[in-house]
Amino acid sequence: KHSKKGDNFDVFLGFSRVVQDCDNMSVTQTINKAVSNPSRTHDYLYDPLFSVSSDRDHARATFKAHTSVDRIKRVPNFKTMFSNLRHHPRFGIRLEATDPVPGFINRQWRGYADQAREALIRYTTFNYDPTVQIPQVSHPDAEVSGRNRYQYFRRPIIPFLQQVPPDVLLATNKVDPLAPPESQQVPRPPTPITRTVAVQTDYRDSETQTEPYSPEYVVRPGSAPELLTLATLTFGRGLPAGLAEVEMIERARAKRAWEATLPPLNDVAQLDKRRKMMDEQERKEWAIREAEIEKLQEARLEVLKKLLQQREQNHRELTTKRLDRLWTKKQQHKEDKVTKIRREHIKTIRKLTKKRQNVEGKVERRDITHDYSNHGSQTYAPLSRVGVFLDRGSEQYVVKSRHLTTYEGLLELEGSLPDFVTQPRIRAPKPRSIVGKDGYVKRKNRREKELAEIYEEMQKNKLKGEEAPKPLRFLQKIEKPIPRPPTPSVEVPSQEEEDQELSVIFLQKLIRGKAIQNMMFEGKEKRRELILELQSTHALQEAQQQMKKSEKEAILALQRQRQMHQHKESNIDEGLADLEGAAIGDMLDFLSKELIRLQEERRIHAFSMLAERQRRIREAEESGRRQVEERRRREEDEIFKQVIGVHQETVDTYLQDIIIGSVDATAERQAREEVQHTAEQINDIAYEIEEGRTKLQSEEIVSELVHSFLLPEVQKQTTREKVKSQQRKHLLAAHKVVHKEGEGVMAMHGQPSSAAEGKATEDKATQEGEEKSTSPEPEK
Repeated sequence: KHSKKGDNFDVFLGFSRVVQDCDNMSVTQTINKAVSNPSRTHDYLYDPLFSVSSDRDHARATFKAHTSVDRIKRVPNFKTMFSNLRHHPRFGIRLEATDPVPGFINRQWRGYADQAREALIRYTTFNYDPTVQIPQVSHPDAEVSGRNRYQYFRRPIIPFLQQVPPDVLLATNKVDPLAPPESQQVPRPPTPITRTVAVQTDYRDSETQTEPYSPEYVVRPGSAPELLTLATLTFGRGLPAGLAEVEMIERARAKRAWEATLPPLNDVAQLDKRRKMMDEQERKEWAIREAEIEKLQEARLEVLKKLLQQREQNHRELTTKRLDRLWTKKQQHKEDKVTKIRREHIKTIRKLTKKRQNVEGKVERRDITHDYSNHGSQTYAPLSRVGVFLDRGSEQYVVKSRHLTTYEGLLELEGSLPDFVTQPRIRAPKPRSIVGKDGYVKRKNRREKELAEIYEEMQKNKLKGEEAPKPLRFLQKIEKPIPRPPTPSVEVPSQEEEDQELSVIFLQKLIRGKAIQNMMFEGKEKRRELILELQSTHALQEAQQQMKKSEKEAILALQRQRQMHQHKESNIDEGLADLEGAAIGDMLDFLSKELIRLQEERRIHAFSMLAERQRRIREAEESGRRQVEERRRREEDEIFKQVIGVHQETVDTYLQDIIIGSVDATAERQAREEVQHTAEQINDIAYEIEEGRTKLQSEEIVSELVHSFLLPEVQKQTTREKVKSQQRKHLLAAHKVVHKEGEGVMAMHGQPSSAAEGKATEDKATQEGEEKSTSPEPEK
């Protein structure tokens, strides 16, 4: 199967596998059919029936055509054309540079002409302008009887055979077969001109109708209705009219009235008046415009304030959410850590408890009887930490039914149940009669009653508990009264001390009275002005009032003078403050800019230092890697040399072993041959001598053999005895010297014990044995 673009190099074979069994061979071929595209790429330019709703959809179709997969082309790489490796692809992907659409094809949206025609129709509808001509709709391809004939009709659909309502119905018989004859037919009443039909829609009027309906109108020639001045206002852009539109209409009316009062242009005498009126009107319009601009600016400021407040609120909410999320995360981390610590604590306590239960470390055998008799043991309730999960696989017993999980299923299940399930009838149980038919109480009932009485008595005894001991009737405890403490005594002071104490008390009284007088005087001085004011208020003399009035005027004059002086000083301070503020502002501006420049310079310097440091680190790492690589290369070279040397030595050794083995085998073979040859010659000579030997010659041979074997051995033994006797002299002399020095040392440090003497004797015997062993033995 070839690719869609027809690339000769990119060929995909659809053969799955070829299997050959003996002489039979089967081939399986997979054929992939191309998926048909419902629409072509450039139908929005060529197809006259392809229409889009707006220029946005046209732009979307253009973008889709430019980014289509059809423009992607596979270009083979000749070096790796037959490669199947991922890092060596056999082809590359390239976007085709040539545009498949010719240059003379119009790429604009075809709906611009319709939009312009609709705009002209709308303009001529609201404005009477005979100069505007509406272009006619032209259909260049309107070949009804030619190639476009299929576009103007559809095949009729036979009714009642399809569920979809047909576009065209066949003509039916006009005569009703079930209708009465014409003579008996009653004429149909005339159809009324109007009729009322009730219609109910699923939508509201505000959802269905987007803009109010504006009826068409025709302006009488020569008339200019005032209503046509509002033709520029549309729904949503001025309509329905608000306060601003009403003010605009009033201003337009006033302007038309003012234009009617203007002097005509052909009156030269009133040109100045006309110019003054126009200037005044222009100033009024500029003032109105400035007021509108101020209103717009205030509205924009309000909107900006609201946006800033909303942004601050959003920032605060985001900050709060972030803090809450961080706090929740920290709390979760804390809880996890606490849970982990508690789990470890429980685990450690459990281990320690279990360890303390068996301090001696004895191994206890399992008591199967105790395990099965105790329902809290591991047999009945194993722990999950041991690896046993009792509820594993319990989901398979869960009943999953629609009747239990949905409300409709429950209703259906309830409807299927009988009445006695939903409406139970409970009957009160009748008490069983204890007395039999004969009038006697049965033995079983009598025993049950007796057992019940015994059980009640036992329960009462259990609830009573231990009785408190009864108090003694005649024995009473007499408590001893607490002994009274001794009465303290005070020493009687002397007369001089008593007088001195009285004088000190009197002096304290005087000091306290003087302190109270001073406090009253200070309070009087503090509230002197208030006292004087009260005295001036209650003064009745005219002279005092006149004096106070003059004082008041003088005080007011002084206050006015002081206020004027303060005003001058405030003006001077304000001017100085302006000058100082300007100078300080310039200085702070310069300092802030200089600070920013220094910060930027330091930041750039820091970046450069970091880059330099990074470069040095990378150079050091690179040099380290290079050294490691060189050391590894030298090690590998040395290893290679050693391996080659070992191989060479192995080969040399192998060849040397082969040569030595062959030489030894050859030498052994030759020696065997020579020995065999010599032995044969000696045997021949010995046989010849044996044949011609006499008794005397035999005795001579025996004597030679005895002389050559026995006499040398006797000489050797004699020589050994001589050497041994000579060495024994020297050994005895050395022993005497050593013993003398040892006895002197022992005499200095005390007599040795018997154990030490035994040890010395043993050492001497050992030394003599060694000497005997080291002496040369006679050769055998």
